[in-house]
Amino acid sequence: MNDTTQVAHRNDGPMAQRHENEATRTMTLVPAVDIVEDKNGVTLWADLPGVSREKLQVNVNDGTLHMEAEAVVPMPADLRVQHAEIRQPHFARSFVISADLDPTQIQAQLQDGVLKLIIPRRDEARPRRIEIKIS
Repeated sequence: MNDTTQVAHRNDGPMAQRHENEATRTMTLVPAVDIVEDKNGVTLWADLPGVSREKLQVNVNDGTLHMEAEAVVPMPADLRVQHAEIRQPHFARSFVISADLDPTQIQAQLQDGVLKLIIPRRDEARPRRIEIKIS
């Protein structure tokens, strides 16, 4: 089995900090996402392990949904780290939102490291049944 996690050095963004020390370098990870669409809209689940509400930013700008977060990985004081590939993971991902969806009505919930976003469809874009009259 091959690891296909995409990792890059973080060097910009609202939570950015430069770390020159290899042992404390912060990495940007692309979180795994599941997206389900139905007649009411789109539901998106993003895996953000170790992320608290205070370290999570979700915003919409010019039709693009942006997610950015930092995970806090507690390290016991009495342990000395011999090897750590990522000490404080940084997550980032963006999606273009369809014009059929209403970004002003997005609902967000974070529970157990999973972010759930519900993006409803605009009323005028929802399928509707047309009544047929007999003349």
